[in-house]
Amino acid sequence: MLRLTELTLSLHHADEELPAAICKRLRISPRELIRHVVARRAHDARDKSNIKLIYSVDVNVKDEGTVLARFRKDRNVQPTPNTAYKFITQAPTGIKRPVVVGAGPCGLFVGLILAQMGFRPIILDRGKVVRERTKDTWDLWRRGVLHPESNVQFGEGGAGTFSDGKLYSRIKDPRHLDRKVLTEFVKAGAPPEILTEAHPHIGTFRLVTMVESLRATIEGLGGEYRWQHKVDGLDISVDGAGERRVQGVHLANGEYIEADRVVLAVGHSARDTFAMLHAAGVHVEAKPFSIGVRIEHPQSWIDTSRFGANAGNPILGAAEYHISHHCKNGRTVYSFCMCPGGTVVAATSEEGRVATNGMSQYSRNERNANSGFVVAIDPERDYPGDPLAGLAFQRHWESLAFVAGGSNYKAPAQRVGDFLAGRPSTALGSVVPSYRPGVTPTDLAACLPDFAVEAMREAIPVFGRQIAGYDHPDVVMTGVETRTSSPVRFTRGDDFQSLNTAGLFPAGEGAGYAGGILSAAVDGIKVAEAVARSLMP
Repeated sequence: MLRLTELTLSLHHADEELPAAICKRLRISPRELIRHVVARRAHDARDKSNIKLIYSVDVNVKDEGTVLARFRKDRNVQPTPNTAYKFITQAPTGIKRPVVVGAGPCGLFVGLILAQMGFRPIILDRGKVVRERTKDTWDLWRRGVLHPESNVQFGEGGAGTFSDGKLYSRIKDPRHLDRKVLTEFVKAGAPPEILTEAHPHIGTFRLVTMVESLRATIEGLGGEYRWQHKVDGLDISVDGAGERRVQGVHLANGEYIEADRVVLAVGHSARDTFAMLHAAGVHVEAKPFSIGVRIEHPQSWIDTSRFGANAGNPILGAAEYHISHHCKNGRTVYSFCMCPGGTVVAATSEEGRVATNGMSQYSRNERNANSGFVVAIDPERDYPGDPLAGLAFQRHWESLAFVAGGSNYKAPAQRVGDFLAGRPSTALGSVVPSYRPGVTPTDLAACLPDFAVEAMREAIPVFGRQIAGYDHPDVVMTGVETRTSSPVRFTRGDDFQSLNTAGLFPAGEGAGYAGGILSAAVDGIKVAEAVARSLMP
């Protein structure tokens, strides 16, 4: 089979135009084309009046060798890559079962790959199964009641469950591990088009059923889940040469599990676990993240700005954007985790604090678009010398946001016009905020660092010149966004083990090695393979 890339057609092309374009591109007759399958489809909307669809297509032709020789110097005509996943080994007998801490996207794929190789992992999570966790999360959104161990951050599926369900990243993996992730998701109930769309997504409701299906697969292969099992200590031995090695984990309920292979896939908000690991001497360093707000616009404004007269076309769907600006004060402001047709959600996991995130369903048909509007933070510049200082930084601004919102888990919000003018909002305008349990109009400058406020005020008019309506006075900003990524990195070596603790495998977003569902899952596969290698004779 041949992979033909960068095949461009009109947005409104007829079905028969695709095979005709393949034949024209390969300089073959229609009778020489045996079969074609779309491998990927994207769109180019830089010219709103002439939007193009860009295809990658796998084709069977009658004389493949001759065609390939004809295009041997053309990088857009190549043999179709083999994206099938190959397991590196199967588990030997007589080994201790590896322990996976955390059941988010990373922990889920660590557990799945280990189970598929026969290692029968034990998966621990401080939260609950996904449907019980969903009920607890709605308690915060509907009634302002927080469950500290069962919320947007903690529980089956991790933080990615309550998100846009984006399944793309910027990782370049020659082994196509991202394809393994997407294939397993389709087996678990995801729509098949995630295998071909350039920017696939799933949405929260579908993620819930998929997570349950993957859990059933892992359990069917001998894996074991233990819910509401919070790890609050490590058992680490130190030999005469000073080498540290993990021996097991202590749980908050008093239990102890012996294990010489422990994967830490705890997510970016397990602050108490970060502190425990630091106290246990596990190597950790501060990592950059960002702070800002969620900004909301009517989705129709974004669609029109991006697609012009083609706004609403079902092939294009709800429009997205990605923008950034380098400010005079040396800070970078950028959009983060843009959620078309979605809602802003309460994402705190600690009492007395407010944090926001974005979420959307597969349909992406809610009234507003929302995105993180955030400013990058540099640990060396903003809180040097303490690897855990980023946690205190996040907590400080989340606590101020809690007070500014009314000390009841409502979030502080402000109109863009008032924010630019430096005055508090006393009421909101035509853009209706989606955050629940509600917002309090106020001055967001009271719960953001001065450098962030300065940079955001500079960036808003710049973004307004790129996206019509971005800087409209009634656009709503809701604060604060602090959980863009983990503020720490648990440094690991080439063998994926902690730099100073053998048998301990930091993994995923919480360890500072991923950002988003797909990259976290891919890192989970790599870590599972590393665990398997370390257990082989």
